[in-house]
Amino acid sequence: MSNFEFLKKNKIFNNFSGACQEAENGIGLNTVTCSILCRRALELGVKWVYANDNDLIIPYQNNLSALVHNITFKNIIDRKLLKQIEYIIKLGNYAVHNNKKIAREEAILSLKYLYNFMQWIAYCYGDNFKDEEFDENTLPKQSLNILAVKEKENLYEELAKKDKKLEETRKENEELRAELTKKREDKKENYTFEVKEISEYETRKRYIDLELKLAGWDFEENITEELKLSGMPNNKVEGYADYVLFGKNGLPLAVIEAKRTSVDPRVGQNQAKLYADCIEKEYNQRPVIYYTNGLEIYMWDDTNYVPRKVAGFYTQEELQLLVNRRQTKQNLEHIYIQEKITNREYQLEAVKSVCETFEEGHRKALLVMATGTGKTRTAISIVDVLTDKEWVKNVLFLADRTFLVKQAKNNFTKLLPNTSCCNLLEGKENPEECRIVFSTYQTMINAIDNTKNKSGNKLFTPGHFDLIIIDEAHRSIYKKYQTIFEYFDGLTIGLTATPRNDVDKNTYRFFEIENDVPTFAYEYDKAVQEGYLVDYHSIKTTTDFMDRGIKYEELSEEEKEEYENTFADEEENIPEEIEAEAINSWLFNRDTIKKLLELLMEKGLKVEGGDKLRKNNYIC
Repeated sequence: MSNFEFLKKNKIFNNFSGACQEAENGIGLNTVTCSILCRRALELGVKWVYANDNDLIIPYQNNLSALVHNITFKNIIDRKLLKQIEYIIKLGNYAVHNNKKIAREEAILSLKYLYNFMQWIAYCYGDNFKDEEFDENTLPKQSLNILAVKEKENLYEELAKKDKKLEETRKENEELRAELTKKREDKKENYTFEVKEISEYETRKRYIDLELKLAGWDFEENITEELKLSGMPNNKVEGYADYVLFGKNGLPLAVIEAKRTSVDPRVGQNQAKLYADCIEKEYNQRPVIYYTNGLEIYMWDDTNYVPRKVAGFYTQEELQLLVNRRQTKQNLEHIYIQEKITNREYQLEAVKSVCETFEEGHRKALLVMATGTGKTRTAISIVDVLTDKEWVKNVLFLADRTFLVKQAKNNFTKLLPNTSCCNLLEGKENPEECRIVFSTYQTMINAIDNTKNKSGNKLFTPGHFDLIIIDEAHRSIYKKYQTIFEYFDGLTIGLTATPRNDVDKNTYRFFEIENDVPTFAYEYDKAVQEGYLVDYHSIKTTTDFMDRGIKYEELSEEEKEEYENTFADEEENIPEEIEAEAINSWLFNRDTIKKLLELLMEKGLKVEGGDKLRKNNYIC
């Protein structure tokens, strides 16, 4: 008897009910297969909801992570289910891409969370819902880990080939979708669904253990649980740290304080600090501090920064680098800026302002600089200085258009010839071997999940990049790409040409600065005043027919013939006049743009012997 038998009672669930039972049966083969099939069944269920609920809008990409983190999905799903869904996804990803063992308890937890999600679907969209408990005793007993990585990847790829495109599925059932949407909305008025909770200890431990495994930590090699510590300020003068992470040299790199999932993890901040004090006294090395409830993770390198929320744990190599930098990174008070990169006074001031901001312990900076004043060159100098002072190693440069990514990479390569660079869009260089990675937002979102290092683990971990540079930051740091900046934990620099008063409040809030007060500003008017930019003058142009429309009687004989061929209807009736509004809507994207481009080529300011347009050309 399957735990998912309730899905079989309603035919509308047929395209994922079988996958749920396959996942359940999979634990009888091995825990790896079970974990992969749980993720697969979840994906089918999520896509079914998208195909059958009018309140959901398909996001910019259709992978499972994007679907479950889309705001329209979050708006309808039970809040308690989201973290359970994330667990299924993460364990499934770990199962596919690693040759590590998965405990039977981990696979069972994934099945239980899948069961909870399917119960929610049945409650919202089905009929005669019956609240039942998951029965672990019905599960097959055998559990072996026998699949190689390639076999696991092939398994998932073969299953995915059977899928219809989500957009096609959505079009097939418009009438049913309206009916199911109403059914879910009606239940909102008297919502009685309860998500089944797993034991407090098991939930917390499974979540934390999985996050550590995803960061490459090994419980048999470099993690000690319940490490006994002496010197604690209590009656016994001792305590037990939940987790301590060790480096290859046997010295502690991090201590983790675990709190109940129902408790704000920040409650554990002081306790974690006391553990760090004891560890430092015993090992003569202060560990980085983490405190978490399994759902949220806070990181505190209290020798440099205030605590901050992070997306996951650092890897062993990343934590070791963090600890080493306490000794190796140099003060940014006195810096050398290469004149060949930046030599204008305001550019030097911008570099110094960013360095002062980082030296003070801030982790974000925003530069407002007019187009043509050298934002990219300034960013290159900042990278050069921070690298030289050993503040950063790996850098990510993000832009929203392909040509901007290519242009930035070319500039960095030219001005920092000894630094390895990689354009993710081209795929020519290995990003693991490059210090600076250039990408669009869309490409990076895909790369986070799919790019592996030489060991087969995820390359782009939350701590991989020490510095992130965001081009045109005013329009890129939130909405659909916000997850990138919630994921990566590096120092962040935003670049924008938008005048400081026009930068929206969300941007200032993201960079944790006062409204209208960026880290540094060099705007258009000042650049013109100081002679670095030339003020524009406009050439206003129009076309007579766009303003007045077209009157047949005013045309030449040749024009009348073209008019007749263009506007005559099926009965050969010819309108006496075409109004300006109709003309604009008919040819705005064709002839009008062509004429304006011709005007720009004729009247625009040119450089390089007249063969190339200057940047500061405008048409009004």
